[in-house]
Amino acid sequence: MPRRVLIAPSVLSADFGELARACRAVEGMGGDFVHLDVMDGQFVPNLTFGPKAVADLRGVTGLPFDVHLMIERPESWVDRFIDAGADWLTIHLEATVHAQRVLAEIRRRGGKPGISIVPATPAEALSEVLDDADLVLVMTVNPGFGGQQLIPRTLRKVEALARTRAARGLGFLIEVDGGINRDTARSAVDAGADVIVAGSALFEAEDPAREV
Repeated sequence: MPRRVLIAPSVLSADFGELARACRAVEGMGGDFVHLDVMDGQFVPNLTFGPKAVADLRGVTGLPFDVHLMIERPESWVDRFIDAGADWLTIHLEATVHAQRVLAEIRRRGGKPGISIVPATPAEALSEVLDDADLVLVMTVNPGFGGQQLIPRTLRKVEALARTRAARGLGFLIEVDGGINRDTARSAVDAGADVIVAGSALFEAEDPAREV
């Protein structure tokens, strides 16, 4: 049977003055998750929002919140984002020394732990934490800003992770984020991606539901 690909529209490309409306729009366009990018201005060169925004948005939609922490020392924020309503909580391998401990804490708190890598980090660096993750997010652009073009060679990491998952009998989802649109989505799916994050391709489309 063909696998089902999940779509996680990213509100990073929405009007931040209308985030509640954007979350409702994700549901209306047929998205599976609401993807929320949290940036601290240190790990990435941009600032977005914190746990209060996530908590305020939690009552707007019943869709799962896919919260991507692009922040230094994510271990200090796990409790607050889980309490705010994050369902999936993804940290960066590059942002903490004790990634396995943080993933275990996310799971202990009832969240689904995710681990992400930037384009410069090889897939092999994830080997020791794959057993602890429910989701692996491969950044297909350098994180920080929406509307960038996908870096094609990052999809080789998706292929490598799909092979490793099969060889080790693991069940984590593979997510891709960055430069995903109707021209690049097929390559990402063919490489092995299960979850597609798209921002500007959806929020700037004339018919977002059709794009989904």
